[in-house]
Amino acid sequence: MARTVWDSTVGKKTVMAVSGLVMLLYLVAHMIGNLKIFFGTEEFNHYAHWLRTVGEPFMHYEWTLWLIRVVLVVAVVAHAVSAYQLSRRDIKARPSKYVHKKPRSSYATRTMRWGGIILGLFIVWHILDLTTGTVHSGGFETGKPYQNVVDTFSTWYGNVIYIVAVLAVGLHIRHGFWSAAQTLGAGSRTRDRALKTTANVLALLLTLGFVAVPVGVMTGVVS
Repeated sequence: MARTVWDSTVGKKTVMAVSGLVMLLYLVAHMIGNLKIFFGTEEFNHYAHWLRTVGEPFMHYEWTLWLIRVVLVVAVVAHAVSAYQLSRRDIKARPSKYVHKKPRSSYATRTMRWGGIILGLFIVWHILDLTTGTVHSGGFETGKPYQNVVDTFSTWYGNVIYIVAVLAVGLHIRHGFWSAAQTLGAGSRTRDRALKTTANVLALLLTLGFVAVPVGVMTGVVS
C-alpha cells in the first residue's frame, strides 16, 4: 500500500508537502535561535550548549539534537527525491516545449527547481562551515558558535553565499507553503487569499530574520 501511494503523483506531492512543512517548522525555530546572537556572546553560546543537553537526564548528551538531525535528513531526502521524480514525470508528460513563450507562472514557481538546488548546496556548505569547521574561515573554535558566526560573516564570500541562499529560501517558502496547503486539502476559494498572505508573510519574516545576522556582523552590531 505504501509503495502504491508513493508511486502515485498525489502520494509524491503529499510526501513533498509534509516534508516541506517539517523543514519550515525547523527554519522558524532556527531563525529564532539565530537571533539570540544579538543578546551577546554568553547568551548565544549558552543557547548552543542547551541544544545539546535538551532532554537530559532522560536523553543522553546530544541525543535529542541527533534525533532532530535524523528527522531533518529524512525530510530533506524525501523532499528532494519526490521533487525530482515529479519533475521527471512532468517532463515526460510534455516532451515538447509549450507554444506560448511568455511564462504564465509566478517567478517563485519558475525558480523552485534551481532554488532547491541552491538550497541543497548551501546546506552542505553551511554544515562544513559552522558544524564541522572544514571550510571555516579563520580558526574554528569548538563550543564557541558566536565567534564562528562572526568569523564567517566577516568575509565577503560568506555573506554572499548566505544571503543568496536565504533569498532562495524566501522564494521557496512563498510558493511552497501555498502549494503544500493545496496538496493537503487546506486550500479553498475562500481561504486561498489568506493562505497566500500567510505564505508571503512567512517568507518575508524568515528572510529578514536570517539576513539580520550577517547584516549585524557587517555593520558591527554583532562583533
